[in-house]
Amino acid sequence: MVELSLVYDKVRWEEKALYEAAKKLNIPLKMVDAEEAIFDISADKPSENYGDVVLERCVSHYTGFHVAAILEGYGYKVINPSHVIMLCGNKLLTTIALRKAGLPVPKTYAAFTANSALKAFDKVGYPAILKPVLGSWGRLVSLISDRAAAKVAVEHRELMYPLYQVYYVQENVKRPPRDIRVFVIGDEIPVAIYRVSPPDDWRTNTARGGKVVKCELTPEIEELAFKAADAVGGGVFGVDMMESEDRGLLVHEVNSTVEFRNTVPATGVRVQDHIINYAVKEAKR
Repeated sequence: MVELSLVYDKVRWEEKALYEAAKKLNIPLKMVDAEEAIFDISADKPSENYGDVVLERCVSHYTGFHVAAILEGYGYKVINPSHVIMLCGNKLLTTIALRKAGLPVPKTYAAFTANSALKAFDKVGYPAILKPVLGSWGRLVSLISDRAAAKVAVEHRELMYPLYQVYYVQENVKRPPRDIRVFVIGDEIPVAIYRVSPPDDWRTNTARGGKVVKCELTPEIEELAFKAADAVGGGVFGVDMMESEDRGLLVHEVNSTVEFRNTVPATGVRVQDHIINYAVKEAKR
């Protein structure tokens, strides 16, 4: 009998759905609260059993990465593994991995001082997008209209934690007011969605009111999504793409702890079942 564990720091809809999916499929699933857990990292073995495969589902990037590394150090298989979490959690590293794999990506510059950041904005042109290299839900993602706005944004960043002084400057891709999220789970793609921007925001994040509409899969979407997943190491992902008016599909992000609470009711596809089945398959390999 395969046994699974799920590590979390906040119980969201997704974690509840995964627990219920495992229960429905008669798969034992141990819930592990990372905020309460203590790990003896000087020991060869953990003080308790985490089953055959661990699903890492922490909201905190740092907690999830380190817990995954600890459990891998004990010999457990983790979905997704720590090196994948680290890669996908950093937009700069993700862009490099996607570009090295030959995938189409938005024009993006990296800079490390205020002066060089302004030069990057000048090169990419206005309007432009300024993103933190770490972060989710569209937080601190800014649409920069001109050089005056760029100066203000950079001045603010200079007063923040040094991580925010890694300037990730990206072109504002001409596209419909939506992007595409493709759910890649191992060697299958069960569903894809459009995330449509709300009337009062250019961002598509569902956390900011983006509307979810089912997207019909095409061979091109599937091919790009599988290649993007392979580029970051394979596992369970939400691969995000934009429909550029002049260059077609561009891959701009890969999410390693993907949310699906809005996808399931909008599409009827039980993403949680696919994830549990994938974990069981990995446990039997």
